[in-house]
Amino acid sequence: MTSPDPAIRPQLAVSGAIFREGKVLLVRRARSPGKGFYSLPGGRVEFGESLHTALHREVDEETGLRIEILGLAGWREVLPTPAGGGHYLIMSFAARWASLEPVLNDEHDDFKWLHPEEIGDLKVTGGLQEVIEAARRLL
Repeated sequence: MTSPDPAIRPQLAVSGAIFREGKVLLVRRARSPGKGFYSLPGGRVEFGESLHTALHREVDEETGLRIEILGLAGWREVLPTPAGGGHYLIMSFAARWASLEPVLNDEHDDFKWLHPEEIGDLKVTGGLQEVIEAARRLL
């Protein structure tokens, strides 16, 4: 029996709702999937990497920030659509900003520190508000 192609398996990912003075950090994706949508920093977990290690690495790569992880705020499953896309299980954590200022890599083209109530009509990824609210409860 052969193993399925890794490209057709669900991918494990992490994201961080990073709070600073009551505001959460949102980053805008510069390319697909989700180009133009604001979301939380994060990405795929590498083989052999813990969820916390992956989140620290992804936040560092994407924003340059140092964070303190507070706990799991929730999860979201993204399924492929007829138009394509991958299958992801995203574990979302609540975190506090610890140091440094955002310096974005090429995966993002904008960032905002916003109070959750200020997100309003901003173009955001699915389920974002629920994750942010769950994360805020852990602060």
